[in-house]
Amino acid sequence: MQDPLTAQPGARNNSASLRRALSILVRLGEDEEGLGRTLTQLCNDLDMNKSTVLRLLRPLIDARFVQATPNGSYRLGWRNAQLGQTYLATTDLHRDMRDVLVDLGEKTGETVHLVTPDFPNVVYVDKVDSPRSVRMASRIGSAQPAYCTSVGKAMLAYSPDDAVKLVVDHGLRRRTPRTITTAADLQVELARVRELGYAVDDVENEDGVRCVAAPIFGTAGTAVSAISVSAPEERLPAEAVPDIAPHVMAAAAEISRRLGARR
Repeated sequence: MQDPLTAQPGARNNSASLRRALSILVRLGEDEEGLGRTLTQLCNDLDMNKSTVLRLLRPLIDARFVQATPNGSYRLGWRNAQLGQTYLATTDLHRDMRDVLVDLGEKTGETVHLVTPDFPNVVYVDKVDSPRSVRMASRIGSAQPAYCTSVGKAMLAYSPDDAVKLVVDHGLRRRTPRTITTAADLQVELARVRELGYAVDDVENEDGVRCVAAPIFGTAGTAVSAISVSAPEERLPAEAVPDIAPHVMAAAAEISRRLGARR
């Protein structure tokens, strides 16, 4: 989804001042170290003169969206946290992310799943079926093991060590000839997921089915969900995975952004 601040002029709000003020908030929101930006830095970052930036800052400071610090820099104010908490509290993963799943399904022509963790398993919370005649038999509300599914591995790769230990302690039963069945091999696989940014169920959970998944992050930086594309292996051969993966990662990144993740 395109950022409204960078949309084409015809689709934007007509108020240039409003857009410039919002650009200040966006820039301050990108300051992950929390040190703020000086007036000079803001001017350079946004290509505005000092008088303009000061004029735009005044109402933002009055409304507590921006805070002037004792060292002369500017940072986000507490009002942003208030709005952010309200947004997150009213955001529903299933209801509000449906459009992302539909878009991914249209781009790939295959079945899309949205899952949440319930380690040692994962639970399917939403699904968009492929328009093709042969579809996946998965059901919303059903659970599958985390260690042998692409969605499970995508989340485990960015989960605390105790979550991985829970999965291993529960047992790594062989489900197909390709299933990972040792803790050492699982750790190697999770490292590979972190390197690539996506996970693959290479016919490991169900015979004849291959899946590609990417993790969805929350505000804490850990994986809170995952999204995947699943298809019969003849429609999704191993050599096609690198073509599908960018679409899956882009969808995961969009949902992560909506959930307030910085990753």
